[in-house]
Amino acid sequence: MTDAERQAIVDGEHLRLLSICYIIYGAFNAFFSLFGLLYAFMGLFITSFASQVAARPDQPPPPEFIGLFFGAFGFGIFALMVVLAILKFVVAKCLSQRRSRTLCLVVAALSCFGIPFGTALGVFTFVVLLRPSVVGMFDASAAATRAVPSGGGA
Repeated sequence: MTDAERQAIVDGEHLRLLSICYIIYGAFNAFFSLFGLLYAFMGLFITSFASQVAARPDQPPPPEFIGLFFGAFGFGIFALMVVLAILKFVVAKCLSQRRSRTLCLVVAALSCFGIPFGTALGVFTFVVLLRPSVVGMFDASAAATRAVPSGGGA
């Protein structure tokens, strides 16, 4: 076995492991996005409750903007986490198919903000995807995709 063949096997295994890690981390993001929905529903509850509280002469009614703030904040966190989860699932697929290396690098950079596991995953992704042998694998896959006809008839 030559060194190039050995390196191709190692690179393939590293890309497979990264793909599995992105699936797991994307599932974590999808699960934790539910906490954003909890805040959104809490804001909805506060807003609807604040409008039904009878005003006392010695106390002003509770402000409704607190509930709206909680709702908007929760929905924003939910949307952000769902987008990150979808991006990580897409990167897992791209890694297994050896395509969209730039997207993989961008999502790896975004993953670095998720301390500590996202940082480790992002750094490992950079280490693997910046190897010249892996760049060659992605380029060969892109060239093979371009060489296949798109199904246009005669």
